[in-house]
Amino acid sequence: MRLRHAVGAALLAAVLVTGCQSGGTGEEDAHLGENAPASPARTKPPSGYGTVFLGVDECSSFGTTSFTEVPCGGERAAARVVARFDGTVGDGPPCPGTTDFVLHISEQSPSDEDGDGAVPQGYACMRNLAPPHPGDPGSGGGPRTIVGDCVYNSGGRQVRETSCDGKGEKKPQYRVVKAVTERSRCPVSTALYVQLGGERPVGCARPL
Repeated sequence: MRLRHAVGAALLAAVLVTGCQSGGTGEEDAHLGENAPASPARTKPPSGYGTVFLGVDECSSFGTTSFTEVPCGGERAAARVVARFDGTVGDGPPCPGTTDFVLHISEQSPSDEDGDGAVPQGYACMRNLAPPHPGDPGSGGGPRTIVGDCVYNSGGRQVRETSCDGKGEKKPQYRVVKAVTERSRCPVSTALYVQLGGERPVGCARPL
């Protein structure tokens, strides 16, 4: 899994997992992935932006060198937080299915005199305010594989997500048509089982 790290002015690193997708074919598990450009964030949000750094329904800017929390109605707003969890992605709940990217926030201790600048380790599930939306079904991106997404065999009993319209770097070979609790609940036409996570972790995929 490839990570790009950056450090902001207040030493709070915001890390975005990019292009990490792994999986399996046939009897093996399949896919998990997150993508977005990486940028740093600052620790203490300006007054009026909320008491939690990048809390639910708050917005961030996009930039080549930094991510910052900004008013959602402002010109710099580019993505909205649709879910926010403490801890790490591996230990916490999955982001909503149509999340476009995940912003990982490292823990930052208070450095000011009144001690109100603390930010706990956590992650924010982000949705772009305007298209494109890589997390939408069939778009070939986002942190999760969901029903409607397509994958291709990348070799070594692995599959990766790709755009269903065939315009991606790799042509789609399978489409996830149903999410179930266990493989035995997949339709008989299922040719591939894809790991989705969440309450229905098994994706039933058909060949295209």
